[in-house]
Amino acid sequence: MTDLAPNPSRPVHLWPLVLLRVYTGVFFLYYGFGKVRRDNFADGLAGFVNASLENSFGFFRGFLESVVLPNSGLFAFMVSWGELLIGIALIIGLATRYAAAAGALMVAAFWFAKGQGFLDAQNHDSIWLMSFIVLAAAHAGRVMGLDQRFADRLRRLA
Repeated sequence: MTDLAPNPSRPVHLWPLVLLRVYTGVFFLYYGFGKVRRDNFADGLAGFVNASLENSFGFFRGFLESVVLPNSGLFAFMVSWGELLIGIALIIGLATRYAAAAGALMVAAFWFAKGQGFLDAQNHDSIWLMSFIVLAAAHAGRVMGLDQRFADRLRRLA
């Protein structure tokens, strides 16, 4: 588990990356599965966006009004299945960097829609964003994940 250590004589313990990756994956799998199972998630998404418009960041408001709301069914599909697939990928450590990048984009969009300050106590999206950045930057799938197993064959994937 220390194969990513820069100095083999001083091993780096990477198990915290595994905990972060798997916890984040379980969280997104759980909530993604709940959204996939809901019949009316598109209505819930449209309600969330409408309620958030007044507080959303100005640069993002036009996108919400002209793209997301008219296509709430498509965006509900992308959010629910995106969360589910991101969760699965993180749990098994497959295509972890891509899953983390997709997760970072998703939670950044949630954050922009809510319009909360980065350090607001209620802003969990900024915490998730930082977690996804760490997972992507640290090659977290190469620690006890399938990315480690396939790194030689699928260099772009891992």
